[in-house]
Amino acid sequence: MAGVNTVPPEVVQQVASYFSVLSEPMRLRILNLLHDGEKCVQELVEATQTSQANVSKHLKVMLQAGILDRRTEGTSAYYRVSDELIFELCSQVCDRLASRIEEQAQHFRNFSLAGRQEIV
Repeated sequence: MAGVNTVPPEVVQQVASYFSVLSEPMRLRILNLLHDGEKCVQELVEATQTSQANVSKHLKVMLQAGILDRRTEGTSAYYRVSDELIFELCSQVCDRLASRIEEQAQHFRNFSLAGRQEIV
C-alpha cells in the first residue's frame, strides 16, 4: 500500500538530475563566475583556464537544466543565471560544510589541549 507521502519515481528522478548538474566542480566554478552577472563564453574560458569546448559542454548542461539563460550578440554567446535560487542552495550547503569543519577543528583543538595537559 502506497503511503500518503509517496513521491512518484519520475519526480525523484528529476530532483536527482537537478542535483547531478551541481555535482560537477567545473559547473560550480562557472556558477560562481556568473554570480556577479552575465558573461560571454570567452570570459568564462579565460577565468577557468580551460578549453572553450569544456566550458561550452558545461554551459549546455546547465542551460538544459534551466539554471542558465543564453543570449547571442553578434558571434558571442552570453550566459547568466536564470534561477537565482541556485545561489541560496549553494550558500546553505557551504554554511553547513563550514559548520562541520569548525566542529572538527574544535575536536582537534580539544585533543591538542588535552595532550598538552598530560605532558605537563
